[in-house]
Amino acid sequence: MAIKQFKTESKRLLDLMANSIYTNKDIFLRELISNASDALDKRRYLSLTDQNVKMEDPQINIAIDKKARIITISDNGIGMSKDDLENNLGTIAKSGSLDFKSELDDQKEIDIIGQFGVGFYSAFMVADKIEVTSQKVGEDKAYLWVSESEEGYEIKSAKKDECGTLIKLHIKPKSKEFDYDQYLDSDNIQLLIKKYSDYIRYPIKMDVEVTRATEEEGKTVTTTENQTINSMIPLWKKAKKDIKAEEYDDFYMQSYYDYNKPLKTIHYKVEGNVSYTALLYIPAKAPYNYYTSDYKLGLKLYSRSVFIKDEANELVSDYFRFIRGLVDSDDLNLNISREILQQDYQMNQIKKSIDKRIKNTLEKMLKDDRDNYETFFKEFGAQLKYGAYEDYGKNKDILIDLLIFQSSFEDKYTTLKEYVERMKEDQKDIYYAVGESVEKIREMPQIERVLDKGYEVLYFLDNVDEFMVSILNSYADHPFKSINKGDLDLESEEEKEKIKKDNEENKDILSAIKEILKDEVKEVHLSSRLKSHPVCLVSDDNLSLEMEKVLKEMNQGGGIKANKILEINPDHELFQSLKQTYDQKEDIGSYAKVLYDQALLMAGFTIADPVEYSKLISEMMIKAMK
Repeated sequence: MAIKQFKTESKRLLDLMANSIYTNKDIFLRELISNASDALDKRRYLSLTDQNVKMEDPQINIAIDKKARIITISDNGIGMSKDDLENNLGTIAKSGSLDFKSELDDQKEIDIIGQFGVGFYSAFMVADKIEVTSQKVGEDKAYLWVSESEEGYEIKSAKKDECGTLIKLHIKPKSKEFDYDQYLDSDNIQLLIKKYSDYIRYPIKMDVEVTRATEEEGKTVTTTENQTINSMIPLWKKAKKDIKAEEYDDFYMQSYYDYNKPLKTIHYKVEGNVSYTALLYIPAKAPYNYYTSDYKLGLKLYSRSVFIKDEANELVSDYFRFIRGLVDSDDLNLNISREILQQDYQMNQIKKSIDKRIKNTLEKMLKDDRDNYETFFKEFGAQLKYGAYEDYGKNKDILIDLLIFQSSFEDKYTTLKEYVERMKEDQKDIYYAVGESVEKIREMPQIERVLDKGYEVLYFLDNVDEFMVSILNSYADHPFKSINKGDLDLESEEEKEKIKKDNEENKDILSAIKEILKDEVKEVHLSSRLKSHPVCLVSDDNLSLEMEKVLKEMNQGGGIKANKILEINPDHELFQSLKQTYDQKEDIGSYAKVLYDQALLMAGFTIADPVEYSKLISEMMIKAMK
């Protein structure tokens, strides 16, 4: 029989189908299995409406002949007539599934995966010849459709024992560009089935070699067994009341290779303009690479239980990137290869819905399950802070009440709302301190006076905190104020007058210290900020001390430094000794340098010359002992 040409611009279009639309050759197996599932769906539907059509033991079978380089995919579905083969396989991009569905009075009665009619041709990515033998339900003749890619096809009579379709793929030889031999490996084919078609509703069967121990010690026997490879029923398709907590946990741990059970499981279904089912997890531990560019965010995407895409970041906002899980929807608009999502109204609606559900879940955890929420926040809190900061605070109102901070109040975590509710009647600002750890913040010279006034201090421990607070600016009309910056305005009028007088009386020695330190500090003055410590470093209202350290660690900022202010405690014995030395016309250079280096060390900076610092301390100790 003469070879027929495809009814479209076959050579150009078929080449496009095989080499351009699909970017992943593995997809061919998903498409052929999906088509087989469609055929079984059609036969199942007809068996319900036509008593002459029977549906017994529906299944999909896959076999590999490694020597002949052939993969066979067969089903006992509705099958195809000669006209069907001509129309559906001879005309590229004509979809028999879509035509069948459009003929139904109630289109929701049957779930059809293939709607575009191009999936079959993805097989030409891996095969240089395809044979399709099919017999339609209700007919007694079978036909063979054969094609060797763009050269065309031929159809001829054939023999087949039962209705259904059998596809033989003659796998291309291995080349330098691609290893086609992998598709003749049984283990690899099983992995592809599990990845893409695990939840097809019909059993997908293969002959699998199984090795078992015999009764005779030390010996084994290998046999071939016909096994069902796929799970068939997705966990997320089951009713929640029928799923045990252990099943949810096991599914998560197996899917993400996590030894830890998830902290929270979110399983729900939405029906409406856009319908979907979501199975989401909040992990108990952040992956080792979570805060790196290597981490892949996004959810797994299924359409009618067929795997479409991994790491679909279109489905969840970046500030909730810790969420793992999947979404399964019948309503998504996919491109003709079912490979790339189109950005449209449906996707945006799903994303908004998922974000809202995640936020509601976190709010409920914060309110009713505080311990678990704090566990979550220790792992992923920085992500919420980044979310509140990025895009100039675009999402701060969404996230601000989910933020918690360690605090001087009972050394516990607190929300900003809780902080404000506890504020003293005369308190205007929300005080915070930035540091590497709670312990180091507690040792800060600047914190003593704030706590003495009865004010609560939030502990900012993440690098993002200062960036974030610069965007938040205030909460409930209460400005944020760093205890390490500027004037805290904590003194009474009497105290303000006293410190003003002290600075005036000691302006000469303060000017001398400033001259000794030169450009290291912007100002030197006496301060009522200090209680038991002799000195401290603060900055003006521009770049903070902690921000200088962060930028330096990130190799950013171009060497920009904070405007440092050296504050001295006028009531400390060390200042009194320094003052006496100055009054006696002695050199105070050593004292000034030691005081400044002490302030640097307490602020978490490294000093420029540790050897000189050690030498000056030794000299001062020897002098004091004489």
